[in-house]
Amino acid sequence: MFLYEYAVVRYVPAVEREEFINIGLIMMCKRRKWIRIAIHIDENKLSAYRCPHTTDEIRAQLDGFIMVCEGSNDGGSLAQLPVEERFRWITAVRSTCLATSRPHPGKTHDLDKEFDHIFESLVL
Repeated sequence: MFLYEYAVVRYVPAVEREEFINIGLIMMCKRRKWIRIAIHIDENKLSAYRCPHTTDEIRAQLDGFIMVCEGSNDGGSLAQLPVEERFRWITAVRSTCLATSRPHPGKTHDLDKEFDHIFESLVL
């Protein structure tokens, strides 16, 4: 059994309106040194809001999250941190167009299967 934490990645079109659109998921298991992120931007949902950013601009900003999560050399010094520190950096509270939910814990025997289930339930 593995203990994990996950957070939903959100696009926030206008921070002052406190609206958001779920666009991704990040999940981490410290014991397994495992971290995963997936993104899905639904352009139909974006069109329902007055979004000041294009899909390409949002994707460009998300590239930083992805590089840090995956430990990419292009992700800078943050991407070289242990998985739990990368997860904490990505899920830190911020008031920008990209934010995450508070982290939520869970237990599972299969991290990838659980990730896919949560992603389908909360993002797709």
